[in-house]
Amino acid sequence: MPFHHVLPAPVMTITRTVKVAAGRFAPGHLGELTAVVPFELVDAVLADTRSVQRRLRDLPSRVGIYFLLAMCLFPEVGYRLVWNKLTAELAEVPVACPTPKALRDLRRRLGSAPVRALFEVLAGPLARPTTSGVRFGPYRTVSFDGCSSQTVPDSGRNRAWLGRTSHHGYPTLELMTLVETGTRALLGAVFGPTAEGETSYASRLLQGPTAHTCR
Repeated sequence: MPFHHVLPAPVMTITRTVKVAAGRFAPGHLGELTAVVPFELVDAVLADTRSVQRRLRDLPSRVGIYFLLAMCLFPEVGYRLVWNKLTAELAEVPVACPTPKALRDLRRRLGSAPVRALFEVLAGPLARPTTSGVRFGPYRTVSFDGCSSQTVPDSGRNRAWLGRTSHHGYPTLELMTLVETGTRALLGAVFGPTAEGETSYASRLLQGPTAHTCR
């Protein structure tokens, strides 16, 4: 008697469409996260901070913003590997192949102003009235979270600003954040020398709308 063994196929094909910007702006996207940080928002922030490139480069300023965001997602790898992850879905699109130096220059050209402005737009509570674990009676609950083990490059500028610590060979940064309990949404962040202490940074986070301005 014939034996028929019915099993699902060992492989399957998934086809999807990735919507990206055209031309040199193609690497300026982060997949699903681009819905949260859309092109229009990045362009507006660059325009407001006067950070738009003066001429159309192989690495436009918008691409630089998404590259910086990708660096935060993949902090354990270098510039080139971050770029490879950023462009992994663009096999059919001709994109630049920048050197680590070019990516470093892009980062320096942008500066901190557009990144700070983007943070100030996006930081805020996410909980809805029906979200559990975010309120105590009529009050919205928040939490502080600090870190004093973040080291930075041992440059003269960093040493002058941050000083040295006895237990780290590199200058060390103090980071204090304010988050919404329940959703873990980031409400604010400040950072600076460890000598100032967490209590001081926590007080700065409670000073009002400008609290989530970095440094």
